Amino acid sequence: QVQLTQSGGGSVQAGGSLRLSCKASGYYYNARWHMGWFRQAPGQEREGVAVIDSSGRSVYSDSVKGRFTISRDNAENTLYLQMNDLNPEDTAMYYCAADTPHLAISLVLERGGRDLGYWGQGTQVTVSS
Repeated sequence: QVQLTQSGGGSVQAGGSLRLSCKASGYYYNARWHMGWFRQAPGQEREGVAVIDSSGRSVYSDSVKGRFTISRDNAENTLYLQMNDLNPEDTAMYYCAADTPHLAISLVLERGGRDLGYWGQGTQVTVSS
């Protein structure tokens, strides 16, 4: 089994910053896996935010490019999302996810993570204007 445990998030004013973390554990987890961040706002479909492969190559949605940074520490099995210059449109439940690298990370992002089998519990990010 694989567990993804998220931390971070919370409430911030527009222009502020937050950092999300996601620690992977379990016998089957492998540092070669793709990992990513996804979000879902009320009444909207889940969308990809950023995805990273084992070598550190990453892709971002256009809405967060230049403001968010995804990174991973393979020695600690931990994924991060640094979110800067937040705006109210970033308000959503954020989820980390991971799985074996069957698809290009651009497709994983585009498909909203539906190809990833392991998910964190979610963490709320609320940005007020």
